[in-house]
Amino acid sequence: MNNSTVPTIQGIHHSAFLCRDAQETRDFYEGVLGLRTRCALKITTRPGTDLELRYMHIFFEMADGNYIAFFDLPDSVKEEYFRNKDSMQEYHFAMEVADEDALQAFRQKLEASGVAIRGPIDHRFVKSIYFHDPNGLQLEFTVRAEDHDEFLDAEQAQVDEILSAWSRETATVKAERLSRASAA
Repeated sequence: MNNSTVPTIQGIHHSAFLCRDAQETRDFYEGVLGLRTRCALKITTRPGTDLELRYMHIFFEMADGNYIAFFDLPDSVKEEYFRNKDSMQEYHFAMEVADEDALQAFRQKLEASGVAIRGPIDHRFVKSIYFHDPNGLQLEFTVRAEDHDEFLDAEQAQVDEILSAWSRETATVKAERLSRASAA
């Protein structure tokens, strides 16, 4: 692929998710995880329109200047939004920590706060712990392995071959499952 004409993406400014309650979310992200609450925006119209929409948009800053943000939408909130997410079937948000000592310190703090932890899990290029926030969002704290960059360089050299083989291997089942889903 030739990306020479595509502008460079500088990084993620923020990832945004729904929350059950802005204050409960702040208590967790600021009080338990130690992130700084940078703003809480009370908004009354859908952005770019004149349509009424009452919500709170709250941002928590990480050390690298990126943010995790949440929408508190009291007028359309539904309990099913906040069941625990399965990272293999839905999504999760991974945050990097400096070293294994930091990973263990967070594990201890989370466990002391009554948060269930899975891991640490060695993924070869990173080591991670997994847990859920009060909104059901699965979070990950991860630390890079010593040979992180070398591992990814070796993997990058095989990307075309691996993805091509994967596409051939899974094409039939995806066509069957996805065509039924879109026809429903």
